[in-house]
Amino acid sequence: IEESTEEPEKTEEEQNVELAETEQETQVITNNPVAENYNAQYGNVKIKNQTDYQLTQEMLTPDITIENKNILIFHTHSCESYTASEQYPYTPTGNFRTTDLNFTVTRVGTELTTQLQQYGYNVIHDTSYHDYPSYNGSYTNSLKTVESLLQTNQSDIIIDLHRDAIGSRSDYAPTVKIGDEECAQIMFVIGTNAGGLYHPNWNQNLKFAIKVQAKAEEMYPGLFKPIMLTESRYNQHTGKYANIIEVGATGNTLEQCLTSMKYLAKVMDEIMK
Repeated sequence: IEESTEEPEKTEEEQNVELAETEQETQVITNNPVAENYNAQYGNVKIKNQTDYQLTQEMLTPDITIENKNILIFHTHSCESYTASEQYPYTPTGNFRTTDLNFTVTRVGTELTTQLQQYGYNVIHDTSYHDYPSYNGSYTNSLKTVESLLQTNQSDIIIDLHRDAIGSRSDYAPTVKIGDEECAQIMFVIGTNAGGLYHPNWNQNLKFAIKVQAKAEEMYPGLFKPIMLTESRYNQHTGKYANIIEVGATGNTLEQCLTSMKYLAKVMDEIMK
């Protein structure tokens, strides 16, 4: 299997990338939704705190300045895929999984990369397999990749892009309508040191997620689901603003997930420019 750490040169189609518009009417339109669950809040940003930590106002205030604007995107679960559609049919190699990365969350990462590049950011998108041929050890595999990339590409913003693996509900498709477009909802998963692993910068990671999501709530309310704060570390000790972003769930289509990256990139640009 070939591994690639660089984006290919832009095609003519990519050079004519459609950027997100603002001032759009936004509405959550999820069918059969999963009940929203949260127990902490900062402004309009909701947080599901799964740790024993008491989140103070100081811990939640996104008083960070993003100086290093290089962005690293990778995928611990590279083969996670979505509901096949007419536009994006694929051959599954597992339950909502395929080794054809043109139809997985890895393709969503390519879209986010392309969008962010339009705003002038330096983005490295790693398209290595980390969950194939074996799913076990995915996080060990992706940690090696990230540590290797950081040696030559210093980045504070490190995004592990996933699809929500919520049970086996194939009908669950968290969706928001922005203007006339349907987009998959997005969710930050932020790890901590509550599980006992070394992770001194987890609060910085949380502040970054809150900063992004607070802006998203201003611009496109409902684009994000509540932030999930977990006891696990998920390799997020590698960066000052490291995170997992889960795009859509098994019921979403790839086109819905690609569309949401347009809006995520716009929000990120707003907080970084």
